[in-house]
Amino acid sequence: MSLDPSPDVPEDITFGQRLKILRTRRGMSREVFGGLMGRTASWVRALETGRLSEPKLSVVLRMAEVLRLRNLSDLAGGQPLKRELITGPGHPRLGAVRDAVNSLPALTSAPAPPVAHLRARLDQAWSARHRSPFHREVLGRLLPDLITDAQLAAHQEEDPATRRRAQAILAEVYALSQFFLAYQPAQDLLWRVAERGMVAAQDSGDVHALGIAAWLMAQAHRDAGDWDAADTVTAQTLPVLEQHAVEAETPERAMWGALVFEAGYTAARRGEAGVARGRLDHAEQLAETLPASYYHPVTSFSRSIMGAHATTIAVELRAGGESVRQARAADPASIPSRPRRARHEIEQARAYYLDAQPEAAVRVLDAAHEAAPETIRYNGYARKILMEEMDSRDPRRRERASLLAEKVGILQA
Repeated sequence: MSLDPSPDVPEDITFGQRLKILRTRRGMSREVFGGLMGRTASWVRALETGRLSEPKLSVVLRMAEVLRLRNLSDLAGGQPLKRELITGPGHPRLGAVRDAVNSLPALTSAPAPPVAHLRARLDQAWSARHRSPFHREVLGRLLPDLITDAQLAAHQEEDPATRRRAQAILAEVYALSQFFLAYQPAQDLLWRVAERGMVAAQDSGDVHALGIAAWLMAQAHRDAGDWDAADTVTAQTLPVLEQHAVEAETPERAMWGALVFEAGYTAARRGEAGVARGRLDHAEQLAETLPASYYHPVTSFSRSIMGAHATTIAVELRAGGESVRQARAADPASIPSRPRRARHEIEQARAYYLDAQPEAAVRVLDAAHEAAPETIRYNGYARKILMEEMDSRDPRRRERASLLAEKVGILQA
C-alpha cells in the first residue's frame, strides 16, 4: 500500500474531526469508508460527530491503512507513531521487485530469452509459490529476473504469433507480481502491475491471460472500495470467457468459474446476499465440470476450493452462524497450495470471530501460521483479530494472542 506524506491537519481538534478531514480529502464517502472498515455509514458519522468515543488501537490502525497514512498521529493526534512500528515493514525483497517493475529493459541491448524458456520458468515459479510456506521470499527471489526477461521478450519478438505468446506470459508475470505485492506497503506498485497486466493481456489476444488480468483487476478495485469498477470488469469479461470456455480446455473453464466467484465476492461486500449466493452456486456448478484433481495455478479455482469460497461469502455477508458452519465443513487439508490454505484458515478465523468464538479464531490463526507464516504475517484481517485479542479483558486471551503475535512478527518494527 502506498503511504502518503503526512497531511496538514490542525492539532487542536477531536478525533472525529480529524477522521472527517482525512476521509473527505481521500474522496471517500461515509458509505465507502465504512464498507472498507466493515462498518456502516452511521457508525462513521457517530465517530465524526463525537457520539462515539475514539476507538481502540486496532481499529485506528485499520483506519490508517484505509486512509493510507504514514503516521497514526495524523489521525489520533499526539507524537508521531509510524504504522511500521505495529504492522512491520514491507518484505525485504520489495525494493528489488519495485526496481524491476520500474526499469526499462527495452532500452538495453540485453537479449531476450526464448518464449518457451520463459513459459517453463513461470510455471516453475507458480509451483514454487504453492509449495513454499515462505512464498513471498520465493517470489521475491524469482520475480526481478522474470519481470525483466518477460519485458524483453514482449518487446523484442518480431514474429507476430510469438510476440502474442510473449505478451500473454508478461501479463501472467505481472499477475504473479500481484501475489507478492498483496498486503505490502506498495499500493502504487500493485496498481501499476495490474494495469500493465491488463494491457499485455489485451495485446496478446489470449482469453486465458485476459481472464487472469480481469480477475486480479476486479480484486484490486474491490479492495479499494470501488465496487462499481469491480463489477464493470467482471461484467465485461465474463461473456468473453463464457463464449470461449464452454468447449475450451480446462484452464479457460476454471478461469470462467474463478471470475464468476469474484462477481459473487463483490456482491457479498455490497451486502447483496441473493446475488452473492447465486454466483457462488454458479461457480460451484462450473467447478464440478473440472477434473477432480485439477487446481488452477493462478486463481486456485478447483473443486477443493469451493468450501473456502463458501466460507468467504458467508463471512462477507456477516452471517456468523452460517460462516462457522461453512468454516467447519471446509477442510483446509484439501487445498494443495500452502499460501491459499493459510488464507482459508484466516477466513475461518474471521468466521469464528464474527460468531463470538475468539479462542477458536486464534487457534485457527495458529494453524495458518504453521501452513504459511508469510501469509498471516502480512494479512490485515489476521492482524486485526490478534490486536483486538491483545486488548481483551481476559488475561488468558491476551496471553494467547500475544504469543501468536510474537511468532507472526506483527509487532516488529
